[in-house]
Amino acid sequence: MTALPESANKSSSRTHDFVGIGLGPFNLGLACLTEPVTELDGVFLESKPDFEWHAGMFLDGAHLQTPFMSDLVTLADPTSPYSFLNYLKEQGRLYSFYIRENFYPLRVEYDDYCRWAASKLSSIRFGTTVTDVRYEDDVYVVRTDKGDILRARHLVLGTGTSPYVPEACLDLDGDFIHNSRYLQNKEALQRKESITLVGSGQSAAEIYYDLLSEIDVHGYRLNWVTRSPRFFPLEYTKLTLEMTSPEYIDYFRELPEATRYRLTAEQKGLFKGIDGDLINEIFDLLYQKNLGGPVPTRLLTNSSLNDATYENGTYTLSLRQEEQEKDFELSSQGLILATGYQYAEPEFLRPVRDRLRYDSRGNFDVARNYAIDVTGRGVFLQNAGVHTHSITSPDLGMGPYRNAYIIRELLGTEYYPVEKAVAFQEFTV
Repeated sequence: MTALPESANKSSSRTHDFVGIGLGPFNLGLACLTEPVTELDGVFLESKPDFEWHAGMFLDGAHLQTPFMSDLVTLADPTSPYSFLNYLKEQGRLYSFYIRENFYPLRVEYDDYCRWAASKLSSIRFGTTVTDVRYEDDVYVVRTDKGDILRARHLVLGTGTSPYVPEACLDLDGDFIHNSRYLQNKEALQRKESITLVGSGQSAAEIYYDLLSEIDVHGYRLNWVTRSPRFFPLEYTKLTLEMTSPEYIDYFRELPEATRYRLTAEQKGLFKGIDGDLINEIFDLLYQKNLGGPVPTRLLTNSSLNDATYENGTYTLSLRQEEQEKDFELSSQGLILATGYQYAEPEFLRPVRDRLRYDSRGNFDVARNYAIDVTGRGVFLQNAGVHTHSITSPDLGMGPYRNAYIIRELLGTEYYPVEKAVAFQEFTV
């Protein structure tokens, strides 16, 4: 793939085949897969100065919940030079990974792999923020904070999701943090007399285990609060994994909109649950630490956060035990919100909103081919499509499949084979 050279800034009459906006793992995977495609001319714009993927959660031993084959490229092109195995080979760690006999890369390792891949690509511009997108003369005109003007026939949106702060905490004072900034604030948190963690997913579990491991060293009280009725494990059985398949996308996409939204709420445990081994390790650590006497920690389920105040260095959380229908309060000096991430439509799309499709709830109506524009093949969306493509949307392993699909749409011909059937089970009558 050819891309605009760094020296060719400002306005240009050149029209690219596509501009990718945002560079998380999915658009980075698209950059890797389009690099050898000489028929495509594209460029990727990222506001950050370098690739960054959940740096605040690089806890010791934390690993992906998907195996190494769910890298940027392998499931679309096993021969790609941008594979995780080739990264290991170049780093001199391939045999160590083989001997380790663990298919799940460490999170910090996956981030380094992505940085390695990004460093090899000619189509990426870091430190470039898109400020405005318009549609003029049958092409998309992209303006940046550097004064660049790029023209493209297609857009691929990969701006990702942002940390979600619950309504109860939107105007809250104090030094509370979202889990995305945990490591940067860990030492300050551990100097407090008490810490409360709100959330129920993998990130919450990792932070709880990390803080519980050092609770007797620092002497804080530790609370873990979740509105979920229990600490749900990630469901990872093989027939369930077949829901990350082209057949399930076809099935789910054709369901009535109301049914899809209902299933979206019901299926959270399929991609937002806790690693089962970690749940067991938490219990074992609680058991071990309680041998010396009660540990100052509480785990509270069925407890929704309805309000929060901050005064004199202390948070007062107003909670409700949903099954008992009882209100109660919890005080804490430290507060961590492991409340996940939420997609927000970028402001730069405002001038072209009339060209985009929305469903009855105001979310993008993502077509089967991942397009969200009125032509059905002009603007493509990475991730942010759980309501249309179910659990395949955030799944790293389905990223290469989606990118192979998008590349086929961009080219008008199939460059990488796009699987149509991989599941043994039937989802539709």
